Amino acid sequence: MIVLLHGFPQDRQTWDGVAVELEAAGHEVFRPELRGYGESSSRRRRAYTLDALAADVMAQLDRAGIGRFDLVGHDLGALLGFHLAGLHPDRVRTLTAFSVPHRGAWSRPGLRQLLHSAYIGLFQLPLLPELLLTPRLLERHLRRSGLDPDSARRYARAKNRRALHWYRAFPLQRRQSPRISMPTLYVWSDKDEFVTERLARRCGAWVDGEYTFRILPGVNHWIPELHPRLAAELILNRCR
Repeated sequence: MIVLLHGFPQDRQTWDGVAVELEAAGHEVFRPELRGYGESSSRRRRAYTLDALAADVMAQLDRAGIGRFDLVGHDLGALLGFHLAGLHPDRVRTLTAFSVPHRGAWSRPGLRQLLHSAYIGLFQLPLLPELLLTPRLLERHLRRSGLDPDSARRYARAKNRRALHWYRAFPLQRRQSPRISMPTLYVWSDKDEFVTERLARRCGAWVDGEYTFRILPGVNHWIPELHPRLAAELILNRCR
């Protein structure tokens, strides 16, 4: 079983193209409903800490009768994937993370990364981001960052604004994400405007198991949507 975790402002359809490839290769795929998207939402910031989000995903996996699994995440789904894998090494067989590294890498991000991540500070404000992120503005920003028009339009019009609490809960997550013991692939693309290479290269310091760092030249942040076949190939190579 391969479990796929999406990021913000994405949704489970983020993985459509990847899931087709994985299923064609004979794998079952499970895409949890992540808190803050659609009807899976809460108004409390503390409900969106990595601890709470990981527990939410594990509860869905338990209800589905899923034991050990290969875990894949993109964007904030990758951040959550590292946390969940560290908490449950007995359940996670392999980890593949796209774009965003282990939370520990963020302890010394560097000035350039802080500038790239300035939006996270804005997201800490109550209500203002929800007012500013109109569908039109969000769609324009997503397209400017390299996302295809259809996905940008769908994400911009989705019921996902409560997922801003993922960012607002960062200061409430006191416990560092655990170190990673299972085989791990971390994939970063050199046209990603949200994550710098310096930050990406710090990820491996938090992995004790077999670790592979892969750089995708000429590729932007939106790997699952724009390069589903490549993403699936990388996942399958890690899962073997």
